[in-house]
Amino acid sequence: MLRQVAPGRFDAYEDLLVSLAGGQVWMLLWHGSPGSPDAQYGNMEIDGYGYAPAVTSPQELATSGWNRAHEIVQGRDIATALFPERWGLWLNPHAPGGGVGIPWLDLRRIATGLERLPAGPLQIGEPALQIPQFYALLSQHAHRTPAVRSLRRAWVQPALGEPYLAIGLDMYDSSPQAVEAVRLMMQQSISGVPDGLAVSTVAMADEYDPVAMWMRMNGQPFFDREAHAASGPAPAAAWGWPQQGWPQGQAPR
Repeated sequence: MLRQVAPGRFDAYEDLLVSLAGGQVWMLLWHGSPGSPDAQYGNMEIDGYGYAPAVTSPQELATSGWNRAHEIVQGRDIATALFPERWGLWLNPHAPGGGVGIPWLDLRRIATGLERLPAGPLQIGEPALQIPQFYALLSQHAHRTPAVRSLRRAWVQPALGEPYLAIGLDMYDSSPQAVEAVRLMMQQSISGVPDGLAVSTVAMADEYDPVAMWMRMNGQPFFDREAHAASGPAPAAAWGWPQQGWPQGQAPR
């Protein structure tokens, strides 16, 4: 699968993620031994982003010439360990062509379930479709839902799959009662969505979600409880990705 991954081959890359989620990798230890308190994965920096190097089999480990310790880890477990610190995973960096890097956003998809999150890279921008009746209905129900602070929107085009309208939910709390109230709000508002348009919600409090990150950087609320009396149109949002800081040093373990 690594050999099939190439620029533009998002289907092959997605197959690689599925294989990684159900398989294991040989993590290269820069310090210590497996299970020791001082064990530390190696680290690489590619274009300013941090990655922990790994190999995909005992044969690749031998070919790499790595002469320090290593640790065998399930793919889902290493994804869960790395993504919160915004570290990616680099597979077989010794291979011809340099191997394949898995960014932390895709490790997050592996850790939480590939089927639950859209396949990247995502193209995110302001929605161009005109559906004022839906936004008006949603704002009306949001006004009656005290748990909602504000609402944002974005148009998302995944690398694989159909584009969709994302609604960013900024909530005062995430208690079960608040979550149920917001679910009911969306259910009551969905009648204003044209047939064939997919709508998804995004928690603005999720610091790892790329759509939420884009909305925080670029999106203006179309409903804002605390600025409800403000007049005039919101400024147009810009296209682009937020700039993320990356930790320096060795990858977390």
